[in-house]
Amino acid sequence: MDLVGPRKGVLVGRRSPYPAEFRDDAVALYRAAGGKRTYAAVAADVGVTGETLRSWVRQADEQAAPAGSCGGMTAEGRDEELARLRAENGRLRRAEKEWEPEREILRRAAQYFAKEMRA
Repeated sequence: MDLVGPRKGVLVGRRSPYPAEFRDDAVALYRAAGGKRTYAAVAADVGVTGETLRSWVRQADEQAAPAGSCGGMTAEGRDEELARLRAENGRLRRAEKEWEPEREILRRAAQYFAKEMRA
């Protein structure tokens, strides 16, 4: 046992009293909340501490995407994703330009009514 600096993936200490299926369900419950609930809130529901749940989520993320795998995407997949994101970025920029005149009209209307309210 390396006590100076435990290596990644080496279990130190006792085994978890929680079965793997329970841990997986707790992680799935946290992810299903979509960021609307904290680790502590979800952990309280399942009866563990927030830090325990956080470590389970971190472990699940590490197991899902091993180091050096770039999220498991191939070069072609990354290129397709990049092309999709660039197209979406262009679409959003065009939409923003379309909204500029409307935003200016609303700004001027707000100024007009603010003057009317003061008068």
